[in-house]
Amino acid sequence: MEQFWQFAGAYWWLVFPLAAGLGGVARSWERGARARHKRRLEILQAKTALRSSPKAVATASAPTSITKPTPTQPQLEKLFAAHDGVTKRWLEYELDVAKLIAFPTISDGRQPLTAAFLRAKKTADRLRPASAKAHVTTDELAAYAAAVTDYEVAFDVAEREARRLRDSDFSDAERKRLATAQRLLSVAVDEAATAAERQLAYKRVREELDGLIVVSDDAITVLEEKVALALPTTPTTPTPPAEPPAHPEH
Repeated sequence: MEQFWQFAGAYWWLVFPLAAGLGGVARSWERGARARHKRRLEILQAKTALRSSPKAVATASAPTSITKPTPTQPQLEKLFAAHDGVTKRWLEYELDVAKLIAFPTISDGRQPLTAAFLRAKKTADRLRPASAKAHVTTDELAAYAAAVTDYEVAFDVAEREARRLRDSDFSDAERKRLATAQRLLSVAVDEAATAAERQLAYKRVREELDGLIVVSDDAITVLEEKVALALPTTPTTPTPPAEPPAHPEH
């Protein structure tokens, strides 16, 4: 014990860099957690918007009366379809780990074009009327139409940039990890592989991606469902019925 205190007294200055390093790790973990939580909320909101789309909601029973459509209903239905179409294209990346690995910048809010797309998405979602039958003013309709157009354009630009960059913004070591994750992912969802092989590959995928790209909880859920696919059962040969005992001869 005395030797420890002698060492501590001689190297007391090490406390400061160690504390700074631990603080940096804690801040990095906190930023990642906030990003994952924010992305999860965005995905939940997007999925809710798609489910509540006028074309996606089925009528529970026949209407008792015919309501006269508002003058803006056809325009709103067209805008809703365009709005939901962009959201669906975005979710195809957000919920597909393979696409996130192939085009990681599409989910990276630090990329200027991706950040611009996410801002356009929030604006369009905020200005979207409750339904196509909602009564909106001319100014409200024009503002929503402009927001949907900005949303479409911003996503097209961000998608093209993500496909152009691919993993070029990553270091050689990080690109190697992404390639390893992509290779393991093919094993994790391979129905021909055993359950143990799929589970091991899935675990390795999570390890390789940790700290590289933000994978939403919804994307993980989709991947886990693919990994957990039941192996095809081997048909069993039915057991033939036992032969009746021979009758003794008299």
